[in-house]
Amino acid sequence: MSVAGWRVVTVGREYGSGGAAVAGALAERIGFRLLDRALIERIAETARIAPGLAERLDEHVDGWAERVARALRFGPFEVVSPIDGDAIVDAQRMQALTAAVIEEVASTGDCVIVGRGAQCLLRGRADVFHVFVYASRDERVRRLRHRLGPKADVDALIEQVDRERAAYVRQHFGCNWLDARLYHLMVNAALGEEAAVAAILAALESPRHS
Repeated sequence: MSVAGWRVVTVGREYGSGGAAVAGALAERIGFRLLDRALIERIAETARIAPGLAERLDEHVDGWAERVARALRFGPFEVVSPIDGDAIVDAQRMQALTAAVIEEVASTGDCVIVGRGAQCLLRGRADVFHVFVYASRDERVRRLRHRLGPKADVDALIEQVDRERAAYVRQHFGCNWLDARLYHLMVNAALGEEAAVAAILAALESPRHS
């Protein structure tokens, strides 16, 4: 199955924008599998690690100390085996596993993939539609306070998570996370989930131009 020839949709998102919810609603509307939390669970199963560890390393980059330690363990030109359950798991190996799983599921199609650099990893494929979901700072703060409670330091969380996601895409793919040229469509989630999904559907179903 596909939507006007599109077999995969990737959804990049600012933290707190509601992009994950938009991706879920879109997947339900078009009958595609949603790969967000399920992607972490698949990676944890593949690596034979606890889902909690996979989640902590998800869309994370190793700091300087971790990179030095890895170079001392494996050498500076380590080739990461994507399926190696006995290996020490760090953010670098987690990314290799993530890329392998994304390419595997994308090859079968009919899926909506949330984040994890999929917009860069699958950039060359003509059957993959790329979306980015964003929102104003005030809207993101409102959403996160509702989700995390009034005591959460949502401003700090926004800065931290956005910085980590941008660093993840830059370090592993050499791309600027916010570069509009990576995407077919950028949607402001402040329009509301239903309107955002409708905008994506309209773009998916519109005639393609070369």
